[in-house]
Order: sequence, then C-alpha cells, then structure tokens
Amino acid sequence: MLKKVVMMLVLLTAILVIAACGNNNEEVDNTGAADNSNEEQNNNDQNADAEADDGDSIKIIAAHNQTDPENPYQDGLLAFKEAAESESGGSIEVEVHAGTLGTDEAELVESLQVGGADVVLVSPGFMSNTGIREIDLFALPYLFESYEHWEQTVDGEVGDEIAQIVQEESDDLFKMIGYWTAGVRHYYGKQPLESIDDLDGMTIRTQTSGVVADFWSQTGAVPTDVDWGELYQALQQNVVDSAENAYPYFVQQNHHETDNGRYTTETGHDYTTRFLLINNERFESFSEEHQEILLSAAEASVEAERQALYEQEDEYKQILLDDGGEVNEIDQTPFIEIAEPLQDEVAEEIGVTHLLEQIRDMR
Repeated sequence: MLKKVVMMLVLLTAILVIAACGNNNEEVDNTGAADNSNEEQNNNDQNADAEADDGDSIKIIAAHNQTDPENPYQDGLLAFKEAAESESGGSIEVEVHAGTLGTDEAELVESLQVGGADVVLVSPGFMSNTGIREIDLFALPYLFESYEHWEQTVDGEVGDEIAQIVQEESDDLFKMIGYWTAGVRHYYGKQPLESIDDLDGMTIRTQTSGVVADFWSQTGAVPTDVDWGELYQALQQNVVDSAENAYPYFVQQNHHETDNGRYTTETGHDYTTRFLLINNERFESFSEEHQEILLSAAEASVEAERQALYEQEDEYKQILLDDGGEVNEIDQTPFIEIAEPLQDEVAEEIGVTHLLEQIRDMR
C-alpha cells in the first residue's frame, strides 16, 4: 500500500513538472511573437510616415486687385501657378484670386498679415502704411527714366537691399519674392493738360497720403481717394475730374470711355514698381524643396508679368485711340522740377539717400 502511495506521488510530481515546463516554453514563444509583432508595427509606422512625407501637399492662395482677366497681373500669377504646380509634381496647389479678395490693395496687405492670403501683389504706397517707410523710395515720381533704368535698379543691389529691409522691418512677416511693374503712369481726365497750370484745383484719383499725394498737391491738383473698383463710376458721375495710371490698366477698365477719362496726357511720372510678397512665416514652414520651387515660380512670374505689360502698353494705347480717346504730350520739365526736391527730402527723411544716389547714377 505504501509503495502504491509513493508511486502515485512521484507520478503526480512528474506531471506537475512537465506542465510547468510547458508553460515556460509558451511564455517564451509568446514573448518572441510579441517582439516580432512590435517590430512589424514599427516598420509599418515608419513606412506610413515616409508615405505621408512623399504625399505632403500645400495650398497657396495668391491674389491681386485687378478684375480684368487680360491684366498683366493675371498673366504673372498664372505663370506662378503653372510653374509651382508643374515643378512640384502637383504637391503645391496655387489658387489665384483676381480682385476677389479685394480691389483695395490695403485689403490684400491685411489678408497677408492675418493669413487670408499667402502671396499678394501690392504697391509701395500701400506697403508704406505698414510702417516700412523705406519702400517709399520706389513711389517717388520721376525716379526712373526708362524701363531699362527701372529693371537695372530693382534687379540689382538696390532691389536686394529694399527686399532685406521689408523682411527685417516686418519682423519676418513679409518676404519679397519678385518685382513686377504696373507700367508707366500718365494723367487722364476731363480735359488735356497743355501745361502744369491746368491741374490747378483739379481733383485727381490717386493716393491721398505719402509722397505721391505730396507730389500731386504741389502740382496744384487735389488728391482724392476712390477705390479702384469704383473709379469708372466716379469718373462717369463727375465725382473726380481725373486719374492717373498706365494704359493697360485704365483702358481695360474702359475709363477712357467716360466723360472724365477721355483725354490722356503722357506725363510719364512713374515707372511703377509692384512687390510680390509671400507670408514669410508660412514660407519658413515649408520644406526646403517646396521653398526652392516657390522661389523659382516667382522668377517665372516676374518674367511673364513684365513681358505681358510691355506688350500691352502700345496695344492698349491704340485701343484708346480707336475708341475715340485723345492723347497728347507735355513738357515734363515743370513736373520734374517739383519731383526732384521732393525726392531729396523724402530720401533723407526715410534714410535711403544712398539708394537714391545709386539710382540716379544708373541713368
């Protein structure tokens, strides 16, 4: 009997030992399986991240204030869109707004500041409202004597320095990515100008503050604020006597067909500069590759916009004449005699006398 009990105890002990060994082996196998599962998941996560980077895309809102689809601004931004989307293989999408984010340039600057737009086109006068006074240099009347003179300036050291100033004084909010032109501006109004004296007391739609307004005030005219989108009606209804702009811009808007826009006098007072700006905070958030593509697209836009404008200067002057508008020339000397002291005064005030001298030396 005792022998049977001992044998049963031995057998039970053996069974327990075997069972314990089986459990230990199962734990080891499960641990190995878990390690393999974790490794596989990590690899999957890394692959997913890589795929996300490869498929990363951005959307750029680009805007100008002109509503006519034939405007050179539109040509420039469409060239920007085409180059950015093509060079990025579609990972950059550009949405172009022609006047739909505002026909007032101040609205576009505000949109750029608050993130409603990523790329905008604005003039020096409206940009100076942000407190960056140095850019008033490019708003000075009779600063340039030809398109060649203008290009040499903005594409050279002067343009580089102004671009750096814009970025620094905006606390890195604005980045200059291109200089466009809006043509050479002339007077147009209810009567031709035979001499500067004809401007005395005449209301003219132009900027109502800054160096541009000071210039027109000194000619005897009265600077008057009218939104670009409302100017046709203002000229037609005698709200203002005159305005000033380049042929492609005011002829496309049919200003020459109004009672107060029929007569153009080629004052040639401004070879205009326009700033193509990008929100720098957003720009810096992009990958290096996307940044390079956007800068390349900006170069394409500069070339396209300038070419379109130069071709349209003569084209739209002829359209004006064909529509019954009248054009005359005028001695610009009295205008220049007002402009040059104003240039000196403003350049000293805003600390860019050295840049003014560089521009004059390039004539």
